[in-house]
Amino acid sequence: MPSASTGASTIVGASAATAVRTEAAPLEVVPVDSRMTPGGPGYRRMSLALFLAGVATFALLYSTQALLPLISGDFGVTASTASWTVSAATGALALFVLPLSALSERFGRRTSMTVSLAIAVAVGLLVPFAPSVGWLVALRAVQGAALAGLPVSAMAYLAEEVRPKALITAIGLFVAGNSVGGMSGRVITGWVAQEWGWRVALGTIGLIAVGCAVAFRLLLPAPKHFKAGSLRPAVLVRTVRGHLANPLLRRLYAIGALFMTVFGAVYTVIGYRLTDAPFSLPQGIIGSIFLVYLVGTVSASTAGKLVGRLGRRGALYLAGGTTTAGLLVSLADSLPLILLGLVLITAGFFAGHAVASSSVSHTAKEGRAQASALYQSAYYLGSSAGGTLGAVAFHAGGWAGTVALGLLAVLGVVTITVVGSHAARTQRRLVAVQH
Repeated sequence: MPSASTGASTIVGASAATAVRTEAAPLEVVPVDSRMTPGGPGYRRMSLALFLAGVATFALLYSTQALLPLISGDFGVTASTASWTVSAATGALALFVLPLSALSERFGRRTSMTVSLAIAVAVGLLVPFAPSVGWLVALRAVQGAALAGLPVSAMAYLAEEVRPKALITAIGLFVAGNSVGGMSGRVITGWVAQEWGWRVALGTIGLIAVGCAVAFRLLLPAPKHFKAGSLRPAVLVRTVRGHLANPLLRRLYAIGALFMTVFGAVYTVIGYRLTDAPFSLPQGIIGSIFLVYLVGTVSASTAGKLVGRLGRRGALYLAGGTTTAGLLVSLADSLPLILLGLVLITAGFFAGHAVASSSVSHTAKEGRAQASALYQSAYYLGSSAGGTLGAVAFHAGGWAGTVALGLLAVLGVVTITVVGSHAARTQRRLVAVQH
């Protein structure tokens, strides 16, 4: 049918825009969305690059967690002292993620991720030579601070370069890389440490991270939608204040912290429980326990479908319920039931984390790096608190003490989600009355 009969004609040019002629507007330019989408140019390379970055990040960040009993024995320190080799890294990441997000806004996402990963890898090659537990904790803190620039920049990169409908899936793949890194790092260190000691195990992880870092830099497409921001402190403070004034973002930050408190507590302490009677498992078998992270890989990568069926709050309720079931099942003095409990805890945690973190990127319309930085800060503060408090609870009340801490954290997640649901219904009623 001729364009005159429809009231519109289309002019196709070489630029990334389409000119549309209408009766109301003689010539209206409608920009074409050039952001990446599944199956489109660059999406697979981007997904693989950030997957490998996630692998390196979690492998390095939690490299000592499966080795804590060996570190305790080698240096003659308690579980709570050894746990600082994990808590120092996650705590430093939490403290540095916000200032490094400002550098990401100024110098670009890809540059920030590359520099952060390069420094963390270099420190990772020094960690095996720590002469004392104090030096080990200090080097791990530096490593955590360096890694702070990676997750926040990755979230911002995805929010800018991927179409909104594909964002949850893309972030889920990045989180899945985290789970693979956390799993492979612990499994590899467990078996290597059983044969050659924890220092060789940490050196092995450092070398694996080198390979991931190189591949990441070669694969990641150059950003096309990044706009440099300001480094002025006043601008950063104003942006952060705006995010913290948003009640939805505040709830998401708290949810991320509480989920990670559970996860940090469980996986910091589980090695001690399984080395004690009645299990008395060797280090290699304990490291293999972390294969349950593969469940997290699946639950994180399918978070988008879960949200599509249940909504964001429904997905969070399911994640919280799954985590609670896992905590309760793990109380049994049966290795198969403990493994089932870990499977449920891991599935619930990674699903909840993927939903909460993608919701932050979806909610923030400006200053996405700072919005993601605040989430990451809360998330890793939860990890640091969970590792330390989980060890203290284990020392005071055994595994039941650690489970009690986890249940309190999940109760916080559910309470916050209920409050959010009530606030959303109230907002909808107010909008309906106004109209």
